Amino acid sequence: MYLLNLFREYIISLSLNSYLPSFMQYNFVINALISAIFLGPILGIFGTLIITKKMAFFSEAIGHSALTGIALGIFLGENPTSPYIMLYGYCIIFAIIITYTKNKTKMSSDTLIGIFLSITIAIGGALIIIISSKANIHVLESLLFGSILTVNDLDIMILIVSTIVLLIITIPNYNNLILGSFNSNMAKIKGINVKFLDYLFIILVTLVTLASIKIIGTALVEALFLIPAASSKNISRSVKSFFWFSILFSLSSTILGILLPLILNIPLPSGGSIIMVSAVFFIITIIYKTLRKA
Repeated sequence: MYLLNLFREYIISLSLNSYLPSFMQYNFVINALISAIFLGPILGIFGTLIITKKMAFFSEAIGHSALTGIALGIFLGENPTSPYIMLYGYCIIFAIIITYTKNKTKMSSDTLIGIFLSITIAIGGALIIIISSKANIHVLESLLFGSILTVNDLDIMILIVSTIVLLIITIPNYNNLILGSFNSNMAKIKGINVKFLDYLFIILVTLVTLASIKIIGTALVEALFLIPAASSKNISRSVKSFFWFSILFSLSSTILGILLPLILNIPLPSGGSIIMVSAVFFIITIIYKTLRKA
C-alpha cells in the first residue's frame, strides 16, 4: 500500500508540473490505469485459451453470475461496493458445478451453461429487487458496465495478488492447457491429467473474470476475453505470436479505453470505451487479413 501511495504521489507531481495531462492529478484515474496494466496481459493470455477451448459462452455465464454473487453478498450484509466473499465464493461454486455436471451427464457445454445461466439470472434478478433499498442503484449500474470511479485500494491489491497468483499457475501449465484443448487424447497419452486441467482452467477463468469487473463490468467482460484474442488470431502465424499479440491488443484496449474518454472529455463508462477500442483493433486486423489474402 505504501508503494502504491508513493507511485500515485509521483504521478500527481508530474501532472502538477505539466509533464502529464491534468486529469492524471486524480487518484481514481491513476487507480484505473494501474488496474488496466495488470488486467490487460492476463485477459490477453486467457483469451487465447478461451478461443482455443471454444468456451466463449462459459466466460459470459461467469460474468452474469457475478451480478448474482454481488447481490447475494449485499443481501447477506457485505459492503455494497466490495462484496468479495460471496462474489468469489458463489462464482467459483457456479463454475465447478457446471463442469462437474458436464463430466457426469455428458451433456453439451452450451446446453448446460444455458440452463445454469438462466437459473442464476433468475436468482440475481430476484435478489436485486430485494436489496434495492440497501444498495445505491448506481453502484449496481457501474458493476454492469464498469466505472473507473469505483476502483479503490482494496480492489487494486486484490487485482495485483490475483494477477501474480494466476500467472504463477498459468504460465507453467499453458502448453498443457493448449494441448488439452487441441487434442485431449494426445494429452492423456502424454500423462497429462486433462480432467484436473479442466477444473483448474474454469477456476482461473472465473478469477480473471471477477478481477475485471470493477473496470469492465459484468455485462462486457466476456468481450475483452474474446475480441483481443480474435484480433490476434487474424494476424498470427504461430501459437507464440497468437499469445503475444493477444496480450498487446488487450493491454492497448484497456489503457486507451480509459484514457481516450478523459482526453476527449466524453462521459463514457470505462467498460464500453474499452470494448469499442478493442473492436477497432479487431476491424483493423480483419482488413489486414483480407488484404494479405488478396
